[in-house]
Amino acid sequence: MRFYRNIPTIKAMTFDLDDTLYDNHPVIMGLEQKMADWMHVHHPVSQQMDNTQWRSLKFDLAKQTPFLQSDVSEWRFQQIRQGLMHLGYDDPKASQAAKSAMDQVLIWRHQIEVPDLTHQVMAKLKQQMPLIAITNGNVNPDKIGLGEYFDLVLNAGPDGWAKPHSQMFETALAHLGLPAENVLHVGDNLISDVAGAKYVGMQACWINDYQKSLKHEDYGRVLPDVEITSIEDLLCFLGDELNT
Repeated sequence: MRFYRNIPTIKAMTFDLDDTLYDNHPVIMGLEQKMADWMHVHHPVSQQMDNTQWRSLKFDLAKQTPFLQSDVSEWRFQQIRQGLMHLGYDDPKASQAAKSAMDQVLIWRHQIEVPDLTHQVMAKLKQQMPLIAITNGNVNPDKIGLGEYFDLVLNAGPDGWAKPHSQMFETALAHLGLPAENVLHVGDNLISDVAGAKYVGMQACWINDYQKSLKHEDYGRVLPDVEITSIEDLLCFLGDELNT
């Protein structure tokens, strides 16, 4: 654990989800192939576009409507819908197919294993202060056993622009009714989490559980207030009585 600045009393915490409270990589790595396989079975026409073409369509859509990048579910839905329409589906059929595909994606998306340590730490934190989730992803904490710890969950897209944009951070601060300097945001990303939190005056905690070097990180332009290697380190903000 390393402090880069003096930190005022922490009265609330906000959390990124993916790769902060659990390892998100195993789910994401297999998701694209599972989606392609499912589409090939249920909508064989999708095979007429290769992976490169599907990716190009996705990024073309983002250029046309930049906010799509803040709503990963809607972005994927539109990619599937527009792709199938390009391949000959009419709009009602393409929209229904995209909805069915997204229902399946969200099942795979929530096949996440949350470590016991995360539950133990979050339960202790919850006893002493309000906690809010702020995520750029589409995970529902209730579906992976984390929902009980949060007073509020903010998802990019439905709840505003993706981090590091200030919108969701400001929503969290308004909900808490606390000065920004008394709220600690915890996340793994030096841009979306650390820079995003600092832009609105919050304290920023970088969780570095892969032994990265801050000075060697390309995006380490905004210094976090504290760097930790395990979520358990956050218990130091609670006082000795809860760390035993």
